[in-house]
Amino acid sequence: MPMIRAEFISGKTEAQKRELVEALTRETARVLEVRKESVWVVLQEVEPENWAVAGTPLSDR
Repeated sequence: MPMIRAEFISGKTEAQKRELVEALTRETARVLEVRKESVWVVLQEVEPENWAVAGTPLSDR
């Protein structure tokens, strides 16, 4: 059973998250030759102040 964890900055719409889950599921099933029902996707939204790039929180950018 493949499990995909996707982390991203919060603020995406429900429609965007739904489309992402559908695409990740579809393509994982295709590439790994498994049933879509066996693919699990976990979305984790992270607040910008908890995500940093090059030592700077995204909330400061």
